[in-house]
Amino acid sequence: MSQYREIAIKCLQDEAQAVLSLIPQIDENFDAVVELILACQGKVVLTGVGKSGHIGAKIAATLSSTGTPAFYANPLDLFHGDLGAITKNDIVLAISNSGQTDELLRFVPTLKEQQIPLVGMSGNPQSLLAKNSTYHINIQVKQEACPLNLAPTSSTTATLAMGDALACALMEARNFKERDFAKFHPGGTLGRRLLVTAQDVMRSDDLPVIDPKMKLGEAIIKISFGKLGLAVAMEDGKVAGLVTDGDIRRATERLHEGFFNVPVEEVMTRTPVCVPPTMKLGEILNKLNNHKIHAVLVVGEDGQLLGIVDNFRCMM
Repeated sequence: MSQYREIAIKCLQDEAQAVLSLIPQIDENFDAVVELILACQGKVVLTGVGKSGHIGAKIAATLSSTGTPAFYANPLDLFHGDLGAITKNDIVLAISNSGQTDELLRFVPTLKEQQIPLVGMSGNPQSLLAKNSTYHINIQVKQEACPLNLAPTSSTTATLAMGDALACALMEARNFKERDFAKFHPGGTLGRRLLVTAQDVMRSDDLPVIDPKMKLGEAIIKISFGKLGLAVAMEDGKVAGLVTDGDIRRATERLHEGFFNVPVEEVMTRTPVCVPPTMKLGEILNKLNNHKIHAVLVVGEDGQLLGIVDNFRCMM
């Protein structure tokens, strides 16, 4: 094994151990912080300097996307006027590995004066940040993964993991579900699966509709022009069945030269998979996978064909 891979493996092992070492440090302060945030009528303001600031921004993003309104503020900006963005309904979560960062400690008196709760997250329970916090979360690690034990590596990983732990606890406390997550991610894959309905994506014009009595020879042309690999058999304005290019192929193998004069109703599927126009895309995808089909029919309450949703439209 190369020297580089050995260094990489040791780094990962050290950081993994740093995260695991946090477990015994989770105490009643963690519970108190969760309850404090749940009762918060405003936002959680994350702040930190340098690498801690980057981690704070990520924690703020995670909280915001999982039901806890939060944003990141640079401590220097806070000290030079942006403290006006923080109200008495908010909570400040300040991150500092040493707990002695001067830029953070400068505005602590202002928070106390305005009675704004301060949650400190540091690796030193005896630090000034810890002593001046409403609650303190200990993120102490024995050493950095950095070969020089200098660059923030294990400590930032541990901080990030603790932020995730806090977000997960809040999600559970809020009974935060997939649908809630989708509301904050409408442009993502999950949001699309949970918010988009059949009527939003279905093809509703120039549908390949045929009569069940139509001969298979004619049905082939309808299926070809429909460009969906299928045709819907309609009778008295309602869906009577479905014939696919696979049905046509199997009928050809079985009927040989007599194939062209056989009516569609003899080979069609009489119970095609139909869905209401309000069915969510995620449910439709499950049906496509479970039934091993490439399209479903969208029908109204009266059995009228409204449209067709295939795999391609699910991806649009």
